[in-house]
Amino acid sequence: RAVRESSVSAVTATALPVPTPRDKHPAHPFDAADQRYRPAAMGTTTHDGAAAARPFLIGVAGGTCSGKTTVSERLAELAGEEHLALIKLDSYYITRDHQPVEERALANYDHPDAFDWQLLNDHIAALSAGATVPVPIYDYTHHTRSGEVRMVRPARIVVVEGILVLYEPQLRDRFDLKVFVDTDADLRFIRRLQRDVVERGRTPESIVEQYLATVRPSHELFIEPSKRHADVIFPQGGMNAPALEVLLARVRELVR
Repeated sequence: RAVRESSVSAVTATALPVPTPRDKHPAHPFDAADQRYRPAAMGTTTHDGAAAARPFLIGVAGGTCSGKTTVSERLAELAGEEHLALIKLDSYYITRDHQPVEERALANYDHPDAFDWQLLNDHIAALSAGATVPVPIYDYTHHTRSGEVRMVRPARIVVVEGILVLYEPQLRDRFDLKVFVDTDADLRFIRRLQRDVVERGRTPESIVEQYLATVRPSHELFIEPSKRHADVIFPQGGMNAPALEVLLARVRELVR
């Protein structure tokens, strides 16, 4: 495991950034027919004709079972649903309906190619423009999208959580604040083993095989290197109370 930077203690951070009045990427209105977006001719406005403020975008990355969800859901709990929209990268696994279940089970779900980055970037652009988006619901048992969606409304804060959200350049460039949740590999593996048995119906043998074949190599190749892009690093994962309090304080300022 890579040695943590010497400058990191309870939390590593620069001054937390403030969102600019305009999105760094052009917004695109939602096309319900194909879940994509068409270029907008004019900027987004509110019902009274005023220019809509761009949301504050937070990316929360880290290895499997590092505590990303703990951090993200704690932020959502504090801010409230009306102020914070939570997007999970797992919802954007590519569709594998054309593959038999046995073949799907062998895929590398920790590789960048496992995700539909175009759809995710489209959805973030739409939320930034003030549109509601249909986020896919993933079926972990059958290793493909379920066909159902979860409607996510725009909010003052948008949090995108997932193992590779600091890896993909276009997505990463959208964030006003980039967070990496850093947890020791042995703890992450134990948590993954417990979670996948209880919540996803996997066998311990299949979990160990997948971890050694794809999860661990992908972490070392893609996820761990993305930590260098973070503005804030959480040592000890999502249970690091001092680091979490720093982030919660920033969110409190945004929802006042």
